[in-house]
Amino acid sequence: MEYRTLGRTGVKVSPLCLGAMMFGAWGNTDHEDSVAIIHRALDAGINFVDTADVYSRGESEEIVGKALAGGRRDDIVLATKVHFAAGDDVNWRGNSRRWITREVDASLARLGTDWIDLYQVHRPDPDTDIDETLGALTDLVRAGKIRYFGSSTFPAHQIVEAQWVAERRGRERFVTEQPPYSLLARGIETAVLPVCQQYGMGTLTWSPLAGGWLSGKYRKNADVPTSTRADRMPGRYDLSLPGNQAKLDAADALGALADEAGIPLVHLAIAFTLVHPGVTSTIIGPRTMDQLVSQLGAADLTLDDELLDRIDAIVPPGTNLNPADAGWLPPWLESSAARRR
Repeated sequence: MEYRTLGRTGVKVSPLCLGAMMFGAWGNTDHEDSVAIIHRALDAGINFVDTADVYSRGESEEIVGKALAGGRRDDIVLATKVHFAAGDDVNWRGNSRRWITREVDASLARLGTDWIDLYQVHRPDPDTDIDETLGALTDLVRAGKIRYFGSSTFPAHQIVEAQWVAERRGRERFVTEQPPYSLLARGIETAVLPVCQQYGMGTLTWSPLAGGWLSGKYRKNADVPTSTRADRMPGRYDLSLPGNQAKLDAADALGALADEAGIPLVHLAIAFTLVHPGVTSTIIGPRTMDQLVSQLGAADLTLDDELLDRIDAIVPPGTNLNPADAGWLPPWLESSAARRR
């Protein structure tokens, strides 16, 4: 496997990053099986593992910790995240110094490690000054609890703001961004990826299979797959919505294109996200061993210009077919009260 440099850190990471969201109550509840999947990924050359405190309320971090015990930790670039609610208390969430400095210790304990390589802010927090967040993260770097920190699903203007604040206030800076990116959700090509390239940030993208839409199961004249994820997020799956109908049309056309090229659609989808020069690594999130094995070969696939042009004709560059796939909506769009006060 050819490794890539994570932004300007000098750290080398695999083009496929193993996402651990599906290990635990949200997906695979068998810890031994989940550990085996992680070990299989590491044996295949993946050296980058991404999880979060919110995944199955910390259970994912515990499983990752089990998998890395016994001498594997030193060889792995380990990433986790903070932001979402970890309890009922109003302060057990967000991007404040109070919460970050408390929650990092909880993540370290669950992961069974003394340090986190990449600690990411899972979403923007409109109620918290970015300097508050950067200051807390900078102190954690200097304390040796984390090596680097990054953002996740930040819009381009907030990525720029964070870079400026870090420079003005003498803080360590975000060295990575983790946005959603797939054949069906190409919105980050407009501004996020160019901004990250401008600032020398590494980019690790999530949901390359568009939440299952590019697994090959979504085709016209076929039964629509059912899943708990679709039940939880109808805005991303309800076919009565125009954006999701457009996704079905595109998934069907992309499936036909993959068939014609003799490439599994899963491989085409993952390989596409790795073609963009602004992308360092793409996160795969298998729940089963079969899913992992079916995705591993994607990093070795080369897509030529003719195939990429045909993809552009199906989903134009910079286009999110469904705005809900952007991963985060600012409150001034989500709430009418925020727009009108």
